[in-house]
Amino acid sequence: MTYRYKTHGTCSTDIDLVVEDGILKDVEFWGGCNGNLQGISRLVKGMRVEDIIRRLEGIRCGMKTTSCPDQLCQALHAMGY
Repeated sequence: MTYRYKTHGTCSTDIDLVVEDGILKDVEFWGGCNGNLQGISRLVKGMRVEDIIRRLEGIRCGMKTTSCPDQLCQALHAMGY
């Protein structure tokens, strides 16, 4: 399933995701810290969605209540995971 998530409270504006059989096949962040988000994207590709959520949900960015990794988890929840 391909999905576009509109982020909230982060420098990135959108996340494009492809999930098949509970595995994150592709992820691309729009905006935000380019190098960090490329690194996160490469690290999570091929991972089980439940493992991504377990590891990244709740991470904060500075004084913000969320972060790009946390928004990735919110996107996965919005997809039904």
